[in-house]
Amino acid sequence: MNDAPSRWPVTLGRGPVTLRPLKPSDERAWSQIREHGEAWFKPWDSTRPPGALDQSVGFATLVRRFRHRARRGTMLPWAVDYTPDGRTPRFVGQVTVSGITYGSASWAQIGYWVDPRWAGRGIIPTAVALACDYCFTTLKLHRIEVAIRPENAKSLAVVRKLGFRFEALVPRYMHVDGDWRDHYLFALHAEEVPEGMLARLEQFGAVAPLTPPEGL
Repeated sequence: MNDAPSRWPVTLGRGPVTLRPLKPSDERAWSQIREHGEAWFKPWDSTRPPGALDQSVGFATLVRRFRHRARRGTMLPWAVDYTPDGRTPRFVGQVTVSGITYGSASWAQIGYWVDPRWAGRGIIPTAVALACDYCFTTLKLHRIEVAIRPENAKSLAVVRKLGFRFEALVPRYMHVDGDWRDHYLFALHAEEVPEGMLARLEQFGAVAPLTPPEGL
């Protein structure tokens, strides 16, 4: 049990980027993105090891489980919407804060992905900054961790842009793409960003722009 009250649902935003609760009606857009970008996602997607007790479930069931955990205060399962030029919001990815622990630990882990058609636009750095600022200022967490495969150059670029600190190479850390894979572990403490992560991004002009890429 945690010792902090549930604050879910939570919606956050900065300019064209919005974090809002993932919902069952996102399934169609989610599936289209994952099918279109299958080759993009496969090397980085978590998988179940042989003999795992928990099995894969459908999207609606997964959302219900996430919502239950969010209301208990142990997870923040956000969809990422992007709304350039006042257009209709587009579902373009996810940011998930998991393993939230309060008390003397006061830490959590964060994961993220984006539709490859919208990559490189500053959307995910902005979304992750919003999520971390909420964790540090509202939830009063002290530490946020990110685990990334060493080969995942695009994801590594996100944490470097945000100023996460490299801590270790952890062998066989997580089951990804069908096997136990090594991961780099990055972390950031609240006192390392007293001005806030979003403010840091804005200072360096790295937040998501208001204009869409050509053809979208």
